[in-house]
Amino acid sequence: MIEEISERQEEILSLLKRHGGKISSAELTEHFDVSVQTIRKDLHILSELALVKRIHGGICLPVQSNNLSFSNRQIIHLEEKKEIARKLVEYLPEGCSIFLGIGTTPEQIARHLIHHPGLTVITNNLNAAIALCENPNIETHMVGGRIRATDQDVVGEDATHYFRKFQVNFGICGVGGISNSGDLLDFSPEESHLSQAILENCEQRLLVADHHKFERSAPVKSSHLKCIDIFFTDQISNELNQLCQQLGVKVELSNDEPLRAL
Repeated sequence: MIEEISERQEEILSLLKRHGGKISSAELTEHFDVSVQTIRKDLHILSELALVKRIHGGICLPVQSNNLSFSNRQIIHLEEKKEIARKLVEYLPEGCSIFLGIGTTPEQIARHLIHHPGLTVITNNLNAAIALCENPNIETHMVGGRIRATDQDVVGEDATHYFRKFQVNFGICGVGGISNSGDLLDFSPEESHLSQAILENCEQRLLVADHHKFERSAPVKSSHLKCIDIFFTDQISNELNQLCQQLGVKVELSNDEPLRAL
């Protein structure tokens, strides 16, 4: 099992995106000044994780109508997700109530919330709920519904209805992708319905996504950036930052000074 992709493999993904979704093995070998065999090994690992598609002479971005497996998502861009989680948890006040949605970044948020006092958390994220059990002073509500073994979460009409029973201080959700026009994208209608329930039943709407989600394709529109109050991310392109400014969305980068909720 691959525990975490390397820094070079992370950079290969960034180069692939900057080159318009296609790059040759020769270009990668020259860029990193390593052997062809080393690059082939990297590309094999990325291909096995479904992060790239092997083509003659190089790689391209895969067309994604389905999300990556949960185990793959847990190790991809892990450090970025941890830093985003740390930043968001610094923002949350003591004694607040939150929705915590599906995905691996919300899971990391739950792990950082363990020592946060007086919380009430409603979630459909199995790993988040288990992590929160380490602090008996956190009141955790787990939704009911159909368990998706591949995603380690709970979805369906019952889960969506359960979220709608609450009105919380902060709704925290991840996203499958963000289009260049600001659409928030997910991989299934069930995910979309849950995201909508989170965003519609909270006082402040918080989006968490690492920068690799920008212009990542997913087939279902869940919402739009204009519906978000604060966007927590690790870094942001000029294009996306300008869009957030136009829409009045506050951007919080994980390496900035802490922001505190009033």
